[in-house]
Amino acid sequence: MSGSTDITARGRSTAALIGGVAITNTSMVGASTVATLIGADRLSAAWSGVPNAAGVVGTAAGTLGLAALMSRRGTRLALTAGYAVALLGAAVAGYAVVAGAMVPFLLGMVLLGVGNGGAQLSRYCAAELYPPHRRGFVVGLVVWIGTVGAIIGPNLMQPSSAGAAAAGLPALTGPFLVAMVAAAGALAASAALPRLRIVARSRPAGRVPGTVWRQPAVVTALSAMVAGQVAMVTLMTMTPLYMHDHHHGLGAVGLVLTFHLVGMFGLAPLSGQLADRFGGLVASLTGVGVLVVSVLLASLGPAPGLARLNVALFLLGLGWNLTFVGGSSQLTGALDPAYRTRVQGGVDAVVWTASAVASVAAGAVLAAGGFAVLAVATGVVAVLPVPLLLRALRRSPEPSAGLVERPSAARR
Repeated sequence: MSGSTDITARGRSTAALIGGVAITNTSMVGASTVATLIGADRLSAAWSGVPNAAGVVGTAAGTLGLAALMSRRGTRLALTAGYAVALLGAAVAGYAVVAGAMVPFLLGMVLLGVGNGGAQLSRYCAAELYPPHRRGFVVGLVVWIGTVGAIIGPNLMQPSSAGAAAAGLPALTGPFLVAMVAAAGALAASAALPRLRIVARSRPAGRVPGTVWRQPAVVTALSAMVAGQVAMVTLMTMTPLYMHDHHHGLGAVGLVLTFHLVGMFGLAPLSGQLADRFGGLVASLTGVGVLVVSVLLASLGPAPGLARLNVALFLLGLGWNLTFVGGSSQLTGALDPAYRTRVQGGVDAVVWTASAVASVAAGAVLAAGGFAVLAVATGVVAVLPVPLLLRALRRSPEPSAGLVERPSAARR
């Protein structure tokens, strides 16, 4: 394969990967938001996080299972399978809303989460196509494309709900109809992935050695990503319910979520450049600082017009972005390519499993102590990895430390 053909195929692959991510993020915004409302209505406020937890469990299972499939059969097959499962999940969840059946609804959320797991792995797939010094930026670029979901997703909730109601369906069916269309689009995008030459991922016998999991880059990336994810999920998933309880409509909820999701995705390329320039540890520590400012603002409650809550949720998204991109950039360069895919999938599975626990716990904390207590608890979680990150930064100040590259002509 010629160099120009490689570059063309790389561009096509990147476009297909970020297309699937953009479409999936758009659909997951509406589905996750109404899932919290459905949980509060069908279960209770204390258990309102259960449907979102089901989706997060699906994401954890998806990242783990699809990473294993990816290492054996390639990116195209793994992502196509993940988005096909998401299409089925959207259909099952939509049916469950119509039927008023909670168990099928939770199953549908799990299946939707599997497709989201594929979208999460796409950032690693795209980064692997580029030289090491550009991988942080590429991770940030793939995360940034979620801005499409941040802008479009919240604003589809009201019209899709109105459209469903006009068709004689329950209003909250609308976002799941959108998710069905989105999953079909992501499936088409992944099926269009070309084959091309990338860094090799050999297939060693047996499981990943414990020494690989204990590498400093893996431990610090995991701790930062878990803390950032749990902090973000804890506060974000309960904000729609908090606003709903204070008589704010879906339009106001959508606006706050737009601010939050722009924070999550809009500045991701800058987070990637920060990770490339100063290292993933610096990016992660910066993210923790932003998360602390966010939860302090959120704990004060909404100012008139929800202005303070908009700023707090924007910063919550930005802090998550920095920890997520910073940790991900470490995992794209500091691992032996023979184990990289499975470690990345394993780390993401742990991150999303912790997120599922946070989704359930957040509802209980909100019901018991209120939104301010929930915000303070979020801040405590955010700062937990700081001592570990600072110690690792003192030991390895160079952003390129520990990089391992083994170019090869293997095909995906």
